[in-house]
Amino acid sequence: MSNIKEQIAQKVASFFKAGDVVNLGIGIPGLVRNYIVEGVQLHAENGLLGYGGQPAPGQEDPHYINAGGQLVTMPPGASVSDSCGAFGLVRSGKLTAVVLGALQVDEEGSIANWSIPGGRIMGMGGAMDLVSGAKSVIVAMEHNAKNGSAKILKKCTWPLTGFHVVDTIVTELGVFDVTEQGLVVRELFDGVSKEDVIARTEATLIFKD
Repeated sequence: MSNIKEQIAQKVASFFKAGDVVNLGIGIPGLVRNYIVEGVQLHAENGLLGYGGQPAPGQEDPHYINAGGQLVTMPPGASVSDSCGAFGLVRSGKLTAVVLGALQVDEEGSIANWSIPGGRIMGMGGAMDLVSGAKSVIVAMEHNAKNGSAKILKKCTWPLTGFHVVDTIVTELGVFDVTEQGLVVRELFDGVSKEDVIARTEATLIFKD
């Protein structure tokens, strides 16, 4: 796993405190489980609540995987429910946050993360419920697509998962907050310049200074 992805996951994990209930999506968001502080309850749409990080070699239990298919641990106090119970928690507004990846995010907080036009449609899964039901929506992703194109846009052009739902974006360049005024740069990581992040972002960025 690249240092870039681990850096993003560590930063996102630092946002949470004991008592929070957090759903982690596939890819970079799934790595957050390895850095979470004690007392944070991790939730998965397939029915796990309170699961832990990656099991040690030889300690894997194939019965315990999260919604992204990653092997996880089930520490004391963790629980298992059916999918109805898992989504009931989501739709009741009890999730502190959901962390998920994205194909596109725009400066108004809309997100597209389930279908590439002309590509093979995999299905939306639980993403639409999650971005609508969680108190906070955090996108954890690499700043640009593999071809170098921008993923943080003025307007999403691909099918939306949620409209005006994203609160925070974390990439290898920094942390960005979606506000009523626009996309505010909360933090740039070491070695990242304003010029670099502007050049790699289509959306208009607002710097605090």
